[in-house]
Amino acid sequence: METRVTATQHRQTEPARATLGGDTQSRKEQVALALFILVPFAAVLAAVPVAWGGWLGWTDVAIAVFMYFLTCGGVTVGYHRYFTHKSFKPNRPVKIALAIIGSMAVQGPLVRWVADHRKHHKFSDRDGDPHSPWKYGESIPALWKGMWHAHIGWLFDEEQTPQHKYAPDLMKDRDLIWVSKTFWLWVLLSLALPAVIGGLVTWSWQGAATAFFWGSLVRVGLLHHVTWSINSICHTIGERPFLSRDKSANVWWLAIPSMGESWHNLHHADPTCARHGVLPGQLDASARIIWLLEKAGWVSDVRWPVKERIEARLAA
Repeated sequence: METRVTATQHRQTEPARATLGGDTQSRKEQVALALFILVPFAAVLAAVPVAWGGWLGWTDVAIAVFMYFLTCGGVTVGYHRYFTHKSFKPNRPVKIALAIIGSMAVQGPLVRWVADHRKHHKFSDRDGDPHSPWKYGESIPALWKGMWHAHIGWLFDEEQTPQHKYAPDLMKDRDLIWVSKTFWLWVLLSLALPAVIGGLVTWSWQGAATAFFWGSLVRVGLLHHVTWSINSICHTIGERPFLSRDKSANVWWLAIPSMGESWHNLHHADPTCARHGVLPGQLDASARIIWLLEKAGWVSDVRWPVKERIEARLAA
């Protein structure tokens, strides 16, 4: 006997949509995205005159630095090394914390971010890569255009990466669906927290305002462009000591602000490795955080570098 499946039953068998948007970006989403890029960037441009005018104190510096590295770690350790590449296994509280802190970096809902990055690895620097700087060719004009696309332009592509195809594991996890759906809550928390801390520490509205400027706007703007530089700069210039099928490269001067993500060549040569800076002198703060979490017993099955595996990937 033939079994008929109704539309309602079919929808019930599909995983719930895990972000605020679908596989096509709406005009409203593009406008919101532009605001969340332009406003923090304007704050970065205004940072020098604002500081020169005396609107920067040690409380602001401490809050901004703390929030920067907290949310940067949420992206590098959480969004990237765990949720995208499964470099380790966390317990449930750490998993949820990493998802929330990564969301506070204001770089998009978790599931969408992971889907984009997995597609990037599948097609790295080839047709299908969402953000390759080599998209338009290898001439100087084409490369400048490609770097702009890799840095920011790709974010406004109307066609989004299919989440069901590239992140089906995340879409089966109710915790991660909840965090992804409530992305705007974590954005508001991320923007409000510096002001609240600054106001309480200084007990003044001015302290809240300057902490918001430095710890929210400037911090988000800087983190945006450091993260996007991995897409644009680290696929264009730098050293390539390891064999990979793309143009991923190491850029040493981005290592500290990116918490080790700019050792990008090894990452593309061995994507699931929990440490990206594997050569002597390569600082990798994200790997150190994973190491501390492992020592605390909160994560397990960490995929640390294996000497033979690393040596096999070294270029001749």
